[in-house]
Amino acid sequence: MEDCIFCKIIKGDIPSKTVFEDDVVKVFLDVNPNTEGHMLVVPKKHITDFTEMDDETLTHIHHVIKDMKELIYDKLGAIGLKIVNNYGCEQLVKHYHVHLIPVYKEGTFEYPYVSSDNLDEILDKLTK
Repeated sequence: MEDCIFCKIIKGDIPSKTVFEDDVVKVFLDVNPNTEGHMLVVPKKHITDFTEMDDETLTHIHHVIKDMKELIYDKLGAIGLKIVNNYGCEQLVKHYHVHLIPVYKEGTFEYPYVSSDNLDEILDKLTK
């Protein structure tokens, strides 16, 4: 889809801090992170929401989420992970995506302010 920001990121028209990529998905750091290491898992095929997705793609996405959880724990020291998918009127970008939001402090649902200034540093931690 031509005007979809995620399709533009997938095609490389908009730069991203890519954590992982294969034939099915692209995982990249969110430019407006809730916490350090906040990333998005996005299918490469433009799919508006999970109801349009084939089972193979949905299963693959969840396997990637499991792998990213391990990476976030091992490389960033997170102690938890919020996995968020907005649907319908709550979905601002109409391209299916899953937010992986690392948790560093037990018992909190509030996100401290985090800057996007250190995305390169976070990407280095995740990919080395």
